[in-house]
Amino acid sequence: MELTLKSIAFTIVIVTLVTWAWMVLNWLWLRPKKLEKFLRQQGLKGNSYRLLFGDLKESSIMLKKAKARPLSLDDDAAVRVNPFLPKLFKDYGKNSFMWSGPTPRVNITNPDQLKEIFSKINDFPKINSNPLARILAAGLVTYEGEQWAKHRKIINPAFHQEKLKLMLPAFCQSSSDIITEWEKLMSTEGSCELDVWPYLANLTGDVISRTAFGSNYEEGGRIFQLQSELAELTIQVIRSVYIPGWRFLPTKRNKRMKELDKEISTALMGIIKNREKAMKAGEAANDDLLGILMDTNFRETEEHGNNKNVGMSFNDVMEECKLFYFAGQETTSVLLNWTMVLLSKHQDWQERARQEVLQVFGNNKPDYDGLNHLKIVQMIFNEVLRLYPPAVMLARAVNKETKLGNLILPAGVQISLPVIMVHHDPELWGDDAIEFKPERFSEGISKVTRNQVSYFPFAWGPRICIGLNFALVEAKIALAMILQNFSFELSPSYVHAPTAVLTLHPEFGTHLILRKL
Repeated sequence: MELTLKSIAFTIVIVTLVTWAWMVLNWLWLRPKKLEKFLRQQGLKGNSYRLLFGDLKESSIMLKKAKARPLSLDDDAAVRVNPFLPKLFKDYGKNSFMWSGPTPRVNITNPDQLKEIFSKINDFPKINSNPLARILAAGLVTYEGEQWAKHRKIINPAFHQEKLKLMLPAFCQSSSDIITEWEKLMSTEGSCELDVWPYLANLTGDVISRTAFGSNYEEGGRIFQLQSELAELTIQVIRSVYIPGWRFLPTKRNKRMKELDKEISTALMGIIKNREKAMKAGEAANDDLLGILMDTNFRETEEHGNNKNVGMSFNDVMEECKLFYFAGQETTSVLLNWTMVLLSKHQDWQERARQEVLQVFGNNKPDYDGLNHLKIVQMIFNEVLRLYPPAVMLARAVNKETKLGNLILPAGVQISLPVIMVHHDPELWGDDAIEFKPERFSEGISKVTRNQVSYFPFAWGPRICIGLNFALVEAKIALAMILQNFSFELSPSYVHAPTAVLTLHPEFGTHLILRKL
């Protein structure tokens, strides 16, 4: 009997080990090679699969070398931001694939195929990425199917035009505070040299704090600091091979990410609970994003009799708050940053934008209706977003064999939508594709793109960024007020170094010379 039990136990151990070994072999080698063969049969080209790391090592080495070289404002930013992709396209053409560890990613740059991917959100969902990467911000941007639809419906009212009008005083106040700070730094000659990047990050952080939570930047500042550190660690996670279960190991990075997440969640939980108490006492206004979100969620839940499948849980609201904080601050700050850089180099466009602002508003604070008359400013923003999109690459999953144009994509591959490569493609934008020419947008986006999906700085289709109008209204007000008060040019100490930290940051800051008008 004892021998039989030992035999059974031994057999179970052997079967378990063999099964585990087979799973590892399949994950590390058999499946990648099978997918590679399938993709090559489709006419796609790329490097041969290299065990475990794929193209990640080569990509990392190239990125390190690219960062060590100076970049001119006339150069293509893509060669520094993601140097591996331009080389891949040069070696294999645009119909290519690359390896994110043992997973192949097919690059899609054809506008018709891009349109299909953005339109068929159920066939091409967001990638269910490393759980550690999702710590930074889950919420609407990561959800799929019914959960995404439910959250989008509840959050939409917060970004309606009439709500944005109510937020105008907050936009203006935050911009005015930054201008006052800059004026204090002016010399007797009325000029100063400073790194505007941290000020722009503070400005947009202040805006999202006021408009989302009714607080100011000092109260929300700690959350921003924590999220900035978490973003740095998240990009490290994204650029490394995902090994199932690795997140549970007590590595230094894993522990720090979880500590940051806990501190951010605790701070946001306090804000939400205080708001909830105030709402129950009938004291809270619902004209900020959190108030609108909670009010809409409450009414949605009441209408359906507290059905658990309707409305958002407390944790859902907290995840959306994280997203408000991160995405709301990041997108606008990088747009304003690269706009000031390019207008510093192209003084003619700076002056044209200033004259337009003065013609529409004079020296008065911007009003909502006047923003629609800032045609030159809008052209400039469109061109900045084309050259320096906040997110340089988007990705989608293929969970079942799916037809995409003339391609058959097998389950298990991923799709890469290289935003910056499409935006800089001479075949789509002409030989001057990497040049700053806002006039190309003089007749609108549809005209210059010929109604193709070749311009998508905020994604496209049903999942286009819900905060798009919020970001553009905020950016227009900030830039208008800056132009009313200062002229600016590049400092001799400015180093052009765009780098992807989830969004496109200036690695060494943005040193400009400001002059009071």
